[in-house]
Amino acid sequence: MQRSHIVRPAAMFWGLVVFMPVGVTYLSAIVLLFALLVGGGLRERYARLRANPLWWPVVAYVAWTFIVLAVRPHYPETPSNLFHGLRIAFTFLMAMALTREEALWALRGFLLIAALNIVLIVLHYSLGFPVPGALRGVVMEVGNKSISNALLFSIVAASAAVYGLSQITGHRPLRALAAFALVLGLGAVVALPLTSRTSVLALLLVIPVVCLHQWKNHLKALSAALILGAVVIGASLYQLPQLQQKVETGIEELEKAQTGAVFHGSWIIRYYMYRDTGAMIADQPVAGWGIGGWTDQWHKRGPALFADSNMPHNDFLWVGAQSGIPGILSLLAIMLVAVWQAWRRPDIAGRYALAATLIALIASSVNSAMRDAQIGLAVLWIAMVYLRLAQESQDPDPWRGLWPTARQS
Repeated sequence: MQRSHIVRPAAMFWGLVVFMPVGVTYLSAIVLLFALLVGGGLRERYARLRANPLWWPVVAYVAWTFIVLAVRPHYPETPSNLFHGLRIAFTFLMAMALTREEALWALRGFLLIAALNIVLIVLHYSLGFPVPGALRGVVMEVGNKSISNALLFSIVAASAAVYGLSQITGHRPLRALAAFALVLGLGAVVALPLTSRTSVLALLLVIPVVCLHQWKNHLKALSAALILGAVVIGASLYQLPQLQQKVETGIEELEKAQTGAVFHGSWIIRYYMYRDTGAMIADQPVAGWGIGGWTDQWHKRGPALFADSNMPHNDFLWVGAQSGIPGILSLLAIMLVAVWQAWRRPDIAGRYALAATLIALIASSVNSAMRDAQIGLAVLWIAMVYLRLAQESQDPDPWRGLWPTARQS
């Protein structure tokens, strides 16, 4: 095997293990980084990065991080927070450094393991098929790893919706129905066994956006698709008792939090985190409290019951508390440029990337989808692989050859 070819299986390996525990995804990221460094073609990759619209936002984010590190106080959490901040940047850069063929290999790995996990879910709940401990987060709620897996399934569901919409315009109703059945099935998975409100919210917001992208010049078709989609998906998902109960519980938690109540709950902790982190940013808007400073300030400001938290369930607030408003703007610029790059490509490749990058943006806004490696090493990586393919502006079909034929292989 030529040295340049080792990047392909390394990229596929990362795609294959995104549903696995975080230690395995860390290993896959290290393997890909090593493959990129020893595989040759570094000048070509650097040129590709310099030409990428994400390059300068990522450089600004990293540069400001080091400036804050130099001028603001340090804390016991500074090394780990610096590592996670740089890991986020490296995830963007490694995805953008891939060639089209290498990105396809990463995507093959992801879609293949997603399909196998869907089969695993069906077998587990229909036949009681035993699930290995490493994959428990695929079939049931087990903390942040199940949130990550639910978001990955949301990307698959959104991709199925994009494909289904394309089949409607291509007059292939059976393929469209099969795709929408997969959307509803995966929506039920993220809402029931994985009980991820973040993933359900992402699906409900992203599908109308991809409809808008496809039919923005055809208002009648767009209106019909949005109304039908909102009614079918919203009614189907909200009638699921577990989801409905979680939403009602969350609203009740917010009402109690506003009266000063403190108890364990997903929404109540976010209420205090967002309130107190916003105050941190207001107190130090220019350079924040320093890398690692969020935890120190949280111990001083937040309820003692939540003292063991190490991130505010919002990546932009986390960055803002530690590096000020410039930190927020630099990280937000990366994500908005990513979404814009997907939006401005008018074809199905753009819609695939639009759905994936929007899901990553939404998850980062209501959870720590970049700061938490369990989510960031999976969801952010896959979203950037989708985007990398959409950036192949000279290729009318960058997903061409996703599944190689016997002649291609």
